[in-house]
Amino acid sequence: MTYAPFDLTGKVCVVTGGNKGIGLGMVEALAASNAHVVIWGRKEADNAAAVKKASTLGTGTVKAWQVDVGEEAEVVKAMAEAEEEFGRIDSCIANAGVGRGAPSFEQMTIETWRYNERINAEGAFFTLREAGKSMVKRAKAGDPGGSLVGTASLAGIEGAARNQAYAHTKGGLIAMMNAIATEYGRYGIRANSILPGWIATDMTDAAQGNDVFQSKVISRVPIRRWGEPEDFGGMAVYLSSDASKYHSGDTLIIDGGYSKF
Repeated sequence: MTYAPFDLTGKVCVVTGGNKGIGLGMVEALAASNAHVVIWGRKEADNAAAVKKASTLGTGTVKAWQVDVGEEAEVVKAMAEAEEEFGRIDSCIANAGVGRGAPSFEQMTIETWRYNERINAEGAFFTLREAGKSMVKRAKAGDPGGSLVGTASLAGIEGAARNQAYAHTKGGLIAMMNAIATEYGRYGIRANSILPGWIATDMTDAAQGNDVFQSKVISRVPIRRWGEPEDFGGMAVYLSSDASKYHSGDTLIIDGGYSKF
């Protein structure tokens, strides 16, 4: 019998912030592995471009919803619509995120704190809660299993100067994923965190164009380059597949070895 754990045919995957950056890298890999993929993003034009790009990669259906994950009612409505349209939710990747720091910690404002909190913490909470609700209901009906994933950051476990607000949300996300893993394991639902390092996305545009940052920081990455969105595709497929059905409560670092140097 052929071993094909990464063929996601029939599985339904929701990816928030899936229209650009790391999220799009995940979406493309999931689509190429034949999953049905639901993209959530705030910008309709980016959603449409992502669907056009990913829908040709596999045999599954790729659709996008315009969703602001910081709005609880939008998340509740969109998750219900996804479940109704596809009949189930097999994996949900809470990837939507923002990042805003300050010149120094003492100059950090409550506005900056709340800006990060709204999407990175509350948005992830709304998303994972609603996906988990769907999975638990399915498990109680006799069909257990599912995968919940939170895109955190190295900032959640290492010191991130001038980014305490952002780091707080990512550290909290890791803790939430661990708590979900222990509570939902009885339903065959696993929960894991992905921790990106320095990745070339819109969020890191300024650093990418900074020669000092390149020489002082990226030179310390053992793999000697910036990470790319496609570097997250394999992990998204693995965590959405049956190959990871006993893998839960983990923090999976994708940083080219930066945190080990």
